[in-house]
Amino acid sequence: MRMMLKVTIPTEAGNKAILDGSLPKTMMGFAEQFKPEAAYFSSDNGDRAAFFFFDMTDATQMPAVCESFFLHLNAKIQLSPAMSPADMQAGIAKAMKHS
Repeated sequence: MRMMLKVTIPTEAGNKAILDGSLPKTMMGFAEQFKPEAAYFSSDNGDRAAFFFFDMTDATQMPAVCESFFLHLNAKIQLSPAMSPADMQAGIAKAMKHS
């Protein structure tokens, strides 16, 4: 299932992680393992944030997805199912058949 992973990194932890090199290492480690179809970097409420869209095939992958961000970046994680436009159209069509 396509998932959106939002990683929010507190400023102090992010500053330390940039200086010691663990921020890019952690981000690239995730990207190499999970091959996201898209990755964006921004800010969220004054903290650094990353947004990844990737396929998670099994709920047992959640620790592998999240733990390095918790351990190395003191990050907050939000993991949510996400749809493409085609997924949304198919989902609405299915929902309308049952309403």
